[in-house]
Amino acid sequence: MFYLHDLYCPECGAVFATGALHTFCTACRSPLLARYDLARARAELDRAAFSARPRGMWRWHELLPVRDPACRLALGEGDCPLLTAPRLSTALGLPHLFIKDESFNPTGSFKARGMAAAVSAALELGVRELVVPTAGNAGGALAAYAARAGLPAHVFMPADAPAANVVEARLYGADVQLVAGLISDAGRLAAAAAAEHGWFDVSTFKEPYRVEGKKIMGYELAEEFGWSLPDVIIYPTGGGTGLVGMWKAFAELAELGWLVDDRRPRMVSVQAAGCAPIVRAFDLGAERAEFFAGAATLAAGLRVPGPFADRLILRSLRESGGTAVAVGDDEILAAQRELAQAEGIFAAPEGAATLAGLRRLAAEGWVRPGERVVLFNTGAGLKYLDGVSA
Repeated sequence: MFYLHDLYCPECGAVFATGALHTFCTACRSPLLARYDLARARAELDRAAFSARPRGMWRWHELLPVRDPACRLALGEGDCPLLTAPRLSTALGLPHLFIKDESFNPTGSFKARGMAAAVSAALELGVRELVVPTAGNAGGALAAYAARAGLPAHVFMPADAPAANVVEARLYGADVQLVAGLISDAGRLAAAAAAEHGWFDVSTFKEPYRVEGKKIMGYELAEEFGWSLPDVIIYPTGGGTGLVGMWKAFAELAELGWLVDDRRPRMVSVQAAGCAPIVRAFDLGAERAEFFAGAATLAAGLRVPGPFADRLILRSLRESGGTAVAVGDDEILAAQRELAQAEGIFAAPEGAATLAGLRRLAAEGWVRPGERVVLFNTGAGLKYLDGVSA
């Protein structure tokens, strides 16, 4: 059974057929989103059957965009643990605090989910060579899944990206180009190379399927909470794929009739103070985020000065009744140490930023003691050893 119906532009409503290769809506400069025949899926799918399957992202394959099982590339992505945080719960006065630890994914970060879906879909649609600009982890993930597919991959990343990201991408066989500047500069060079050589660009939200892999985090949370949803999700936001993907997942789950009630989480975007385009736009009530000049932070994955999906990110925050918070690098480092010493979790700086954001929101009373709160650690701290001191 396969339920992918079409792709659509969330800005102008234009519809695109799924059997062809697509990037984004050029008229609106907007991402395309996958749409499924959820009415038919509701009638035909048994929610309980998914929980009985072998663990991993592809157990949800009916609600993912790859029809051919031979094209579903799997390295063990998905079903990362939802951990309790007893000592932090006590310290913060939040007895229902959880951490979704995405560092258990292949290549040590949540990027594996998105790349598993994107590279699998590209393989099925006949792509023969791939390129991505990246702050680091997406490059390693693309390289791994391209290797699994037997496809050449090209990775453009800032020259000051974490060394582990450079090494892993090259080890997987990717052509790695180090770029002077930020991910925005890498993006321009990657796009030019894609146009020149005919490579398919899997940049964040510039193809439709990375977000589909990330949305499965939302399906997993619903299942883990007994088909209810937490009250607050705190998510580190660079390109915003996971935040938008989960908000999409919750709408799909509701349409499938799989949720036990109508509650939705308040979504929180956490960014670094040195690169906070979403926070600034949210605070101003703007629909678009302006390019954040002079972006600088030790959290490489948060150093995204101009997210392509700014409208979708901001819409997800506002529709959910959520908010956006910027935290300093000093707060991120303190939170990273606290997570390690209190809970035994060596989080990536991006993941640690969520704890720093939670501290502020709890102090302000925005998060209340009885609420179920989920922090997302998006990657392994071990990949950032060059920026950590013991």
